[in-house]
Amino acid sequence: MEEVITENEHSKSVADMTAGEMLHNARTTGRRKRELQTIAKLLCIKEEFLQALEDGNYTVLPEVVYILGFARNYAMELGLDPHVVVGKIKRELGIVGDCRLGTDEVPRVIRKVEGPSCKISREPKQKSEKSFKMPSIMPMLRNCWAFIVRHWKWATGITVGILLLILVLVLVFSGSSNNTPTTAVADETIVAPAEPTEPAYTQPVRERFGIENREAATIILQANKNAGDVGTWVQIEDARGKKVFSKIMFPGDIFYLPKGNGHKGTFGNVAGIDFWVNGSLAPTVKASRNAKVAITAENLIKPAVAAQ
Repeated sequence: MEEVITENEHSKSVADMTAGEMLHNARTTGRRKRELQTIAKLLCIKEEFLQALEDGNYTVLPEVVYILGFARNYAMELGLDPHVVVGKIKRELGIVGDCRLGTDEVPRVIRKVEGPSCKISREPKQKSEKSFKMPSIMPMLRNCWAFIVRHWKWATGITVGILLLILVLVLVFSGSSNNTPTTAVADETIVAPAEPTEPAYTQPVRERFGIENREAATIILQANKNAGDVGTWVQIEDARGKKVFSKIMFPGDIFYLPKGNGHKGTFGNVAGIDFWVNGSLAPTVKASRNAKVAITAENLIKPAVAAQ
């Protein structure tokens, strides 16, 4: 019996509430309390308009059609019956009289009342509000369009900015694609670049050093079979005495001498090194273990010239 009395008192209190009180109560009570700012962003409705609906301050809002549209969407978002909330607002605005409706019908099209009675076209009551209802997107689109119309300068500026950004990106990417070098391919055959011509070495090539000098080098050193299994130590210095290469070379190892004059070499076993000058094998160089040999074309071919 006590539960029935509590339910009746609750129903009576809701019936006595204004539309704004219903909206405020639904938003701020219960387990799911929500902020105006969050709902305003979700519905694309200004926060001040939602606050005006809760306060019953309808003068802040635009035309009546917007007031009712905002109220309907707000009520649906809070889980209230939008017909009840809209009906209360209409009575508060004096748009419709306080005429009683049947329990099985809900007003759909309402005309302004001029006399004691009201003319209402009715439709059958919809299914229970407990059933799941998809939120209508059309009111949200209308509200967004109304917002854009009221702030057309702001919307136009954003649109122009986006178009300019797209134009700049198109120009940048089209320019970069035009600057990309194109390679002509005949019959879908890719021709690899030819490697520099190498001399006919006396030993199979084992390992290459100074490969960065390969294309420009006119003098090439290769360890021959006289280097033996232990190899021969080679150290090359430039004209300033800076060491550019120091390593034990084993038979078949190659070193491409950097381009330029003034290089000198110190060898542990100079007989174990072949000197190739412009693709030709130079005469064997004779020098003591610690002597620095001038590695120039003139010095390397001098023994051959002297022999003539």
